[in-house]
Amino acid sequence: MKTYISPWPETAPRPDFPRSISILGATGSIGTSALRVISKHPELFKVVALAGGRNAKLLAEICTRFQPAYVGVLDDQVKKDFISHLPSGYMPEILVGPEGYVALATLEEADLVLSSIVGAAGFEPTLAAAKAGKMIGLANKESLVLGGHLIREACHASGSTIMPVDSEHNALFQGLAGHGKEEELKRLILTASGGPFHGRDRKFLESVTRDQALAHPNWDMGAKISIDSATLMNKGLEVIEACHLYGLPVSMVDVVVHPQSIIHSLVEYVDGSQIAHLGTPDMQIPIAHCLCYPNRVEVDVPQLNLAEIGNLTFEKPDVEAFPCLRLAQEAFDAGNSHPIVLNAVNEIAVAAFLEEKISYLDIPGMIEAALDRHTPVDVSTSEAILALDRTVREETQAAL
Repeated sequence: MKTYISPWPETAPRPDFPRSISILGATGSIGTSALRVISKHPELFKVVALAGGRNAKLLAEICTRFQPAYVGVLDDQVKKDFISHLPSGYMPEILVGPEGYVALATLEEADLVLSSIVGAAGFEPTLAAAKAGKMIGLANKESLVLGGHLIREACHASGSTIMPVDSEHNALFQGLAGHGKEEELKRLILTASGGPFHGRDRKFLESVTRDQALAHPNWDMGAKISIDSATLMNKGLEVIEACHLYGLPVSMVDVVVHPQSIIHSLVEYVDGSQIAHLGTPDMQIPIAHCLCYPNRVEVDVPQLNLAEIGNLTFEKPDVEAFPCLRLAQEAFDAGNSHPIVLNAVNEIAVAAFLEEKISYLDIPGMIEAALDRHTPVDVSTSEAILALDRTVREETQAAL
């Protein structure tokens, strides 16, 4: 097992405090949770850059509060709207579009880059940060799904280290750090809540609505990741992410459904020991762990009380009713280009479902059909990855 992105603490970079941070995806659920952590511990951080998407008003509000020197926006219209919401006396340098996000990911002033842009749009900035040797807090799993092989190589060459922000991967990190040698690892076990349709069969899923799919029982998340959780694609993407993070075959990454979302993942060693990470389901916990690593700080979340929770239950995932998990596992095994197809079709299908253009069960159906049609291609460069991603999106959109 050759791991370039190591979970062992002695190999991870430790920038001094206060840490200068660039947050990509500052207006999303991860970005706003990170800013709550930073607000509670202002002595530990200096916000040098914030990037958002289309929510110009919210971006202006948080920039007015944190006063970053650099701001990234999606396009010129968002830039215009953003400027209109700024108070007099404050005007950051504003960078526009994907090139602007890449620039913010490689700022010399930034010690740590929080990559939380939603979807494939996060790939280029994450790869750029890895090449620049940054400490990366990674909440954008799609970066590794598209080009984990390139990001691993970049981290190996530059000394960059990824700190996983996803609750499950952060749990794995904590279960690995300091607990054993690489050759002593037997398997990783990701937990899944099961989403809002846990226990339902395909007959029920034929008629579920957008609002039902968005109603996650445990986590407060954005629309795209909420739908991914409802289809179990989110867990499939996390399997691929874990394989890239820790250099493992898919056969060493298992999934178990745990509806209470209290145990976030487990690490099993060759002696039979399993180390589990438990915590209140709130993203401030893994975010604070990554931003402050190797230190721990207080966060404003309810204390976990196991006596009040009472029961913790576990079961196998139902891959017949929720085939997206199986499709992701098979895509990873099929080669580097299949996960790109998987992700691109999923993003288009989820957007179409949110716009009520297709049904819930059309999402896995579209993905499986595209994977069946796909012939592996060379994706050894970022240009090839983005070209395939673009082609698949265009073809999928045209077929709607």
